[in-house]
Amino acid sequence: MSDRTAQPSEDATRREWLAGDVLGVAPTLLGALVTSRLGGGEVTVRVTEVEAYAGESDPGSHAFRGRSARNAVMFGPAGHLYVYRHMGLHHCANVVTGVPGRASAVLLRAGEVVAGRDLALARRVRRGVVRSDVDLARGPARLADALGLDLASYGLDLLDPASPVRLAPGRSPGAWSTGPRVGVGGEGGDATRFPWRFWISGDTHVSAYRAAPPPGSRRRR
Repeated sequence: MSDRTAQPSEDATRREWLAGDVLGVAPTLLGALVTSRLGGGEVTVRVTEVEAYAGESDPGSHAFRGRSARNAVMFGPAGHLYVYRHMGLHHCANVVTGVPGRASAVLLRAGEVVAGRDLALARRVRRGVVRSDVDLARGPARLADALGLDLASYGLDLLDPASPVRLAPGRSPGAWSTGPRVGVGGEGGDATRFPWRFWISGDTHVSAYRAAPPPGSRRRR
């Protein structure tokens, strides 16, 4: 694990913010704001933790074996939303990065609800137990639930002013840390090769680290 200092984007309103290499883009999403206007209300989450996935060069990625109907949006322009269903139970949301034709995406692993707390809480209560406000969006499935994201949100352009889900830069978090991705097994879970989880150092809204699942149940993104 290492601590670093995040560098803010020079012009985060332009698509170029997200069009670079996924490892360069991922830490710039720390502190970013995701606002959802789905379901007749508005919820905003400040991103505190992300994971980078580098497509066909990354054995932990959903795109490792190439393009499919499920991961097609990852091969398109940066700034779109890749939502998938994990183990048939939960939704997880990713921001597509890089250039068209080369898949990569950043998983939104955790965040803090900074607006729309009551709506976020209602959504989360429908899905399970909520012990505290810190837990509202701490974890990728909880974050997606708080924002009302599901497969119907797949492909939304997060940079389009007319989109019901928008991504905007937030306040620079200052120090951030890196470490192994959560729950990724096999080659993609090698902490030396893939210390591709990034989080705001010391933030209480960061999720707990979990070791990789047993062989045969690897998770890809």
